[in-house]
Amino acid sequence: MPHILVHPHNHLLAALPADVQQGLAADLKLVHLPQGTVLQEGGQPPSKVYFPAGAIVSLSCQTAGGDGAEISQIGSEGLVGIAALMADDSGPTVAFVQSAGYAYSVSGQRLRDEAGRNSAMLTLMLRYTHRLLLQTAQMAVCNRHHSIDQQLCRWLLGFDDHRPGQTLAVTHEQIATRLGVRRENISRATLKLHKLGVIRCGRSEIKVLDRRQLERLSCECYGAIRKASERLLPLPASPARWSGQPLIAATRLSDCFEVRA
Repeated sequence: MPHILVHPHNHLLAALPADVQQGLAADLKLVHLPQGTVLQEGGQPPSKVYFPAGAIVSLSCQTAGGDGAEISQIGSEGLVGIAALMADDSGPTVAFVQSAGYAYSVSGQRLRDEAGRNSAMLTLMLRYTHRLLLQTAQMAVCNRHHSIDQQLCRWLLGFDDHRPGQTLAVTHEQIATRLGVRRENISRATLKLHKLGVIRCGRSEIKVLDRRQLERLSCECYGAIRKASERLLPLPASPARWSGQPLIAATRLSDCFEVRA
């Protein structure tokens, strides 16, 4: 396995103090995560922690009946299984691989041991936990007050942050499940974006073509989440990320089309 200090591939690992990286290097395993792999079941303590290094993982909160909605997308900026740090179960949270790729895995006990010995690492983990809490709170507001069109734009921007310019292998049904809405509504929203030239839709795949327009069509929640993330956990600059241009919260996809009787 490549040395973690030379080829980190995960920004959170790269931000750890050098002595912690050296201590964890022997226990980190580089694993491939196929799409659809379940990494964390609801109500069970996570035995392993994953630092995505190419894979994208979806965290969703589910009811006893199996309904739910996505509360976070985790890529190379974070980790999956933060509950292991508190030696607690994951509650109703389920984690599964949304887009295949690699990740570094380590036991939850090993992460707790290292955090217990290093206050700087513990502080970093707490800041990451705070970031997740802020993101979850912002998404709760978004799901309650913003249109499905805007929520879809926010969701697509989140994916494009993790895989700039790449094609997302996903169906309308899967997106609807992530957002907790009806598939028919997602189909209508994606068709609007396709006609605008913002995205290209194929059979079970979507690719972002015009990111700036997608930002303008999204609500302010995407910008709020990005700013909170960059404040708490600064990442390497990337021109493919949020452009920093003001987001027009009032813009709706329906405003871009002529309404006919």
